[in-house]
Amino acid sequence: MPQSDGVPRGLESLATGENAAWLETLFIAWSRDPASVSAEWAAVFQRWAAAESDHAGADHPGADHVGSEPPAAARVFTAPSIFAGTRVDARAAHDQRTADRQARAAELINAYRVWGHREARIDPLGRLQRERMAALTPAYHGLTDADLDVVLSGQTVYGADNATTLRQIIARLRAAYCGGFGVEFMNIPDPERKRWLQKRFETLPDRPALAPQIRSRLLARLAAAATFERLIHNRFPGTKRFSIEGAEPLIPLLDRLLEHLRARGGQRVLMGMAHRGRLNVLANVLGKPPAQIIAEFAGIEITDFGGSGDVKYHLGYTGEYRTSRGAIELSLCFNPSHLEAIDPVVEGRARATIDRFGSAAETVPLLIHGDAAFAGQGLVCETLNLSQLRGYGTGGTVHVIVNNQIGFTTCPRDARSTPYCSDVARMLGVPIFHVNGEDVETVARVCDIAAEWRQTFGCDVVIDMYCYRKHGHNEGDEPSFTQPLLYDAIRRHQPAHQLYADQLVQGGVLTRDDVEELFSEVRQRIEAAAADDGDAHDSYTGNVETELGRRWRYYRTGGPRDLVDTRFGADELRALLERANRVPDGFTPHRKITRLLTQRQRRVRGELPVDWALAEQAAFATLVSRGHPVRLSGQDCGRGTFSHRHAVLTDIKTGEDWVPLAHLCTEQSTFEVYDSLLSEAAVLGFEYGYTLDAPDHLVIWEAQFGDFANGAQVIIDNFIISGEQKWNRCSGLVMLLPHGYEGQGPEHSSARLERYLQLCAEDNMTVANCTTPANFFHLLRRHTIRRMRRPLVVMSPKSLLRHPDCISTMDELSAGGFRPVLADDEVTSARRVLLCSGRVAYDLRAARAERGITDVAIVHPGAALPAAP
Repeated sequence: MPQSDGVPRGLESLATGENAAWLETLFIAWSRDPASVSAEWAAVFQRWAAAESDHAGADHPGADHVGSEPPAAARVFTAPSIFAGTRVDARAAHDQRTADRQARAAELINAYRVWGHREARIDPLGRLQRERMAALTPAYHGLTDADLDVVLSGQTVYGADNATTLRQIIARLRAAYCGGFGVEFMNIPDPERKRWLQKRFETLPDRPALAPQIRSRLLARLAAAATFERLIHNRFPGTKRFSIEGAEPLIPLLDRLLEHLRARGGQRVLMGMAHRGRLNVLANVLGKPPAQIIAEFAGIEITDFGGSGDVKYHLGYTGEYRTSRGAIELSLCFNPSHLEAIDPVVEGRARATIDRFGSAAETVPLLIHGDAAFAGQGLVCETLNLSQLRGYGTGGTVHVIVNNQIGFTTCPRDARSTPYCSDVARMLGVPIFHVNGEDVETVARVCDIAAEWRQTFGCDVVIDMYCYRKHGHNEGDEPSFTQPLLYDAIRRHQPAHQLYADQLVQGGVLTRDDVEELFSEVRQRIEAAAADDGDAHDSYTGNVETELGRRWRYYRTGGPRDLVDTRFGADELRALLERANRVPDGFTPHRKITRLLTQRQRRVRGELPVDWALAEQAAFATLVSRGHPVRLSGQDCGRGTFSHRHAVLTDIKTGEDWVPLAHLCTEQSTFEVYDSLLSEAAVLGFEYGYTLDAPDHLVIWEAQFGDFANGAQVIIDNFIISGEQKWNRCSGLVMLLPHGYEGQGPEHSSARLERYLQLCAEDNMTVANCTTPANFFHLLRRHTIRRMRRPLVVMSPKSLLRHPDCISTMDELSAGGFRPVLADDEVTSARRVLLCSGRVAYDLRAARAERGITDVAIVHPGAALPAAP
């Protein structure tokens, strides 16, 4: 290319002062790699360098002269005249190279925080394919081996020196993020919480080793887990027990988790888990006597409540666990074989306890999952979605996944579409730890951070503990039919307690004699407990007296046929309802709501009859005024799916809500109403759990349409209907199922009354289809006042909400009572009696009047229970 003053033609237009920044960048690139620019520009930059070198030689006698110019890389080069105004400072070039290296190092640091978990050593069997992540190599970010030992700033890495090398930074990051655990946390939207976690992870290498007594305790917990399984196996070989073998590290994990929760204010932990490892957790964590478990294996009758009982690996228990900071109360919920169905039940129990004691830090839900179930069951996602909702939050749940890396016979590749079984939990933006269960001390560190996170931020946290399953799905199953290679590796693998014992001996923490003595003490203790028949069979549900147990005693003193006085003073009732249908000064409701409140005031004064909505409101008002809290939830329950309730009013100018029933009088109990997430199973399970720990509450779940309840059939069948029979746990849950054939197709028409009638046996629940508002009023009051708790299923109306004949009087509310059967007062002599209830009764009455029939009586059975006095 022709030249002009040493500058290639065609480049002259670029060689101007306003392009100085671009030109400087080009020069810096050439100084790092001459081949990175075109030959023309390389020639220009070479001449600049040569000219500047000559200039420096003339002005400065020698490099070793005192006060001489810095090396050429830091000198000022003066461009030819055509580049007037452009000065490229070599010191700036050096600074730019340093800044560029620092920026690339920052990219690598961030990559370790985002992707380090993909290279963590989390599989105790060593079979998990962990490919090297390109993003975790310096070359991926434009860094070379020559950059590894250049001094950089370590300010962005916690625990690193201000001046350190890239090699030292990488070593710290690998220790933090690629060791015995990996963690997903960079999707957390709050930068402060991310930094909080980074500080704890990146300073882990600086923490002292665990104290010898803690290490000995961890080994003892592992030994106890293995000893218990061996004891059961020896006594009942081949019997199905869903053992913990292969996942024994769960026991020291729970030990450390409870220790750290107790140290940070935890007073009680509500637990839910499926069957695998449950017996071991009952014996070694909750303190259920091994002799009692053995009695269950032997078929000795242990139930003393007249129910059917359940298989031993479904039973719940309440006990205490001793930590260095004192005892922490544990309650392991009963559960059916339906995996993950217990999750929302535990959350509901926790919320009821938190509402009672007022502190989420003191009450912690702990859910133990299987890997296949966590990924496969939709109820997991529904329950996770409850976590931060105002009506359902519990201050964070600790999730522990016992990751056996297999389902029944199904490999992970066929069980999920995601890299980890825990990926559904990423929706919450919370830390998810993937930890090698046999790296026992790392497990202990993870438990410390997880407990601190939960107690600090009130959010969920997930610990995905990788382990394996020694046997098949149960002890009689042959896993090698479908997983021969996996089970070859498992058979060759040493148990966790032996591996950890060897580690402690090799590290000089314990001697071999110390280990044998520890194992012997654990074995003798468990065998002695298994042989002690003292009071082993006295307790079915727990071994400690709890505040909840004392509270439930009152509600065990009544029977389903007890007469209950549900009357309420007329004057006080009117006063309560007048207050319930007023809004505070300055509150502007919708104009239709204003009209509704005016109309309700007229009904209260007797100018209009009582409709269904007012009768329901009256029931709630009279209960909260007498110390009975009311909780109502469902997808649209604040307003009511059919716009009848309006328990929550909204100011059309400010958007603020007002709940009149929560502000009736100063001494009243709480009235809470929550529009739920679009879920049946999780919300119904939650409300059922709430009733277990709040027997004094009236707890109501309302379906959007009655038959939508079938989306929660597992909760209905396995908890609500049968919980008392199986587990001796009562519930007073009320299900309102909007019911009626209104021409909108089958799934909008019926709550399938026959389904619930088929589930009735031995007074296990009440199914009601009230025909009048007054009967519904007294039904709710009777259900709440009586000294027993059984589920109540109500076929609540749709069109009857505004039916002109579906009415009652204020006197029927104040002076009446619940009437199981409503007689026909219009017929004195009948040749035929029609039994019906709800909307059908009104249609039949209308047809009878239209046809002039006088000898057919229409009788309404509301519920098969005696009337109040």
